[in-house]
Amino acid sequence: MVTAAPTLMETRPAAPVLPPRPPAAAEPGPAAPASALAPAAETLIDIRQVDFFYGASQALHDVSLAIEHKKVTAFIGPSGCGKSTLLRCLNRMNDLIDGTRVARGTIRIRGVDIHQPDVDVIELRKRIGMVFQKSNPFPKSIYENITYGLRLQGVTNRARLDEVVEKSLRGAALWDEVKDRLDASGLGLSGGQQQRLCIARAIAVEPEVILMDEPCSALDPVATAKVEELIQELRSRYTIVIVTHNMQQAARCSDKTAFFYMGRLVEYADTRNIFTNPANPQTEAYVSGRFG
Repeated sequence: MVTAAPTLMETRPAAPVLPPRPPAAAEPGPAAPASALAPAAETLIDIRQVDFFYGASQALHDVSLAIEHKKVTAFIGPSGCGKSTLLRCLNRMNDLIDGTRVARGTIRIRGVDIHQPDVDVIELRKRIGMVFQKSNPFPKSIYENITYGLRLQGVTNRARLDEVVEKSLRGAALWDEVKDRLDASGLGLSGGQQQRLCIARAIAVEPEVILMDEPCSALDPVATAKVEELIQELRSRYTIVIVTHNMQQAARCSDKTAFFYMGRLVEYADTRNIFTNPANPQTEAYVSGRFG
């Protein structure tokens, strides 16, 4: 029996853009022998030969890489190299910019081509959440910031909303700092707290992937450390892709690192290899600070 490829039809009610998440793993049994091979990591996002344009200007050239499930992947490279452009391709945020297009290639999430004409982009962005470079809390209370996405989905049950607010703020390591002032404006928080509020808002709708576009670039070292600690806590539940100019941050936070230069993917490997034994001389020159 031949099964049709998964699609998301706009005419189908509440159809998920991604197949259901795998069931939770069973309790671990006896430890495997040291010689046993580790299972291959699951590819969640498969990017193949992507060319991307802003009008007549090509920003990405033949980019291919596989982003692994429940891993932290860092995109590094000098300004204008295409890393943020690729990040925004993953939930089609670039669609909001006039004249942009993927001229060639595919981006598949669990096997679904996200540029199929019948893909529900709103559902896609719910499953692929995003945290921007500049924290952007809504001019609403902390509580309303967290529940905004759920209310758009028609959730009105107060007990359910209360539960999600606490769970999300705890997940963003912010609950203890704000639990007594949930009715206060999110704009009254410090810069680092605002960024964690935005992360809490993103995880409230239960995404599978969190995209972070230089989330610490406007933060002081203390706030940056808290966001990095949060990334470490979230990695067991989410696939995270982070764009960063901070080489130390990429080395500390990520499992895999992709180095971009002038719109091309130069090297993609385990982070340890990128920073200690890069295969490409251009990568070595960049991570060692000789250019960029």
